[in-house]
Amino acid sequence: MYKKLFIPGPTHVEDEILEAMSMPMIGHRDSLYSDLHGDVVKKLKTFLETEERIYLSTSSSTGMMEGSLRNCVKGKALMTNCGAFSRRWARIARANGKDIDVIEVEWGKAITPDMVDAYLSKGGYDTVCITHNETSTGIMNPLEEIGKMVKEKYPDVLVLVDAVSSMAGVEIKVDEWGLDVVLAGVQKAFALPAGLCVVTVSEAALDRSTQVENKGYYFDFEVFEKKAVKHQTPATPAISQINALNVQMDRIFEEGPENRFQRHQDMAEYVQDWAREHFDLYSDEDYLSHTVTNVHNTRDIDVVKLNEELAKRGAMISNGYGDLKGTCFRIAHMGDLKVKDITWLLEQIDDILGL
Repeated sequence: MYKKLFIPGPTHVEDEILEAMSMPMIGHRDSLYSDLHGDVVKKLKTFLETEERIYLSTSSSTGMMEGSLRNCVKGKALMTNCGAFSRRWARIARANGKDIDVIEVEWGKAITPDMVDAYLSKGGYDTVCITHNETSTGIMNPLEEIGKMVKEKYPDVLVLVDAVSSMAGVEIKVDEWGLDVVLAGVQKAFALPAGLCVVTVSEAALDRSTQVENKGYYFDFEVFEKKAVKHQTPATPAISQINALNVQMDRIFEEGPENRFQRHQDMAEYVQDWAREHFDLYSDEDYLSHTVTNVHNTRDIDVVKLNEELAKRGAMISNGYGDLKGTCFRIAHMGDLKVKDITWLLEQIDDILGL
């Protein structure tokens, strides 16, 4: 049975986007593709408020996380761990033999500029990695403040950002905030099928890449750049998804970016108010995510059985992640979902639980 997804990715995909993926296939070295690629990149630059380069990678976001570390970490990197997905930065770095330190905070808490400043002030770092929105805990880290602080006080330190579950759901001003690499998979707030990653790369990040050895090939920024200037990719891209992204960007501008961001905030506030009334919020109230809410299961409901009943009604939410399984459950409100979808979902949960 078809279920509308209220999970932190993949998210619900509109029919218009699915139809855009059924385009006739074209050659990826053809001018038709170059035109398509160029159009998408131009729209993304406007949307993300950047004059820097944007690459389209046929990969998961995790792939480009690894790629950015291999391109940008020449000496030592600072990792910021506030949950399961921010922890992935450190795991990838270690797997690639990178020298790192890690800021660790309790799950449900945020990474703050003061924490990052305290580590960077010791010296010796050339990169800092931030996860903007931590879907395992429902925390949105203060990216703007962190980025601006780093660029003001430590201009030679590159800022790498996992914006997987925030890009296209909240405002991100890449250049103004001093962000060197910002990456996101399209299966979350962009509301496309999975398999394509958007990444912004600053001049400083590309320059660092030229100084780093043993970067591999598939994610080498220098290899990407040689093709990007021709509006192409080094390897065969996900053409159908890129066409769908082009259509989605038109839909985003038709709605208006500010309206889109406000819609995400409205959905978040609706779910958060509901959670406060019937359960509790697991996350720090000062840093609540606009794209996913982590509900503290204070009623000790069976989340698996709740999802089984929701499936009969055509919906799906997420259990808590890792150690939070059963202790929490997560409701995503991102992409093309609207407040009316959230209202309907919560009415179903209320009815099932007798709230």
